[in-house]
Amino acid sequence: MRNKFKYSSRIDCEVEDLFDFHKDTSNLEAITPPDIKVKLLSSNFNANKNEILKLKTYKYGIPATWEIQISKLEYPNLIVDTALKSPFKHWEHSHIFREYGFECVLEDSIEYELKFFNNIARKFVEKQLTAMFEYRHKITKNILEKKSKKQ
Repeated sequence: MRNKFKYSSRIDCEVEDLFDFHKDTSNLEAITPPDIKVKLLSSNFNANKNEILKLKTYKYGIPATWEIQISKLEYPNLIVDTALKSPFKHWEHSHIFREYGFECVLEDSIEYELKFFNNIARKFVEKQLTAMFEYRHKITKNILEKKSKKQ
């Protein structure tokens, strides 16, 4: 059974800046929580449709290799990446960017399925995802709002 996870926040920036920030995979390290290490194995940092990005993550010292394909790219509102290889049986991550008055809404929507113990481990995984995306959104907000104020 597939699980769904969503996390959203508001950011005072242009929707195009939010989209471009997420399209540039070199920003991934900056928004990754300190307890997770991420190493980009792909040399192209600007994600394009159908491109496959390779990376390695380490959590609790345990390595995980990811191969992610950019399955949808709709400027400036949507980036969808689908895992071809990951610790999950299924992983599809939608990055949704919407204007909301003078701000933007950043929404991360994930459909996932664990390889083992899906029903038992789901609560633990959702707690981990909440902590990770809370951190990511906070850092993204700080970076983009500082940039927005400079312009």
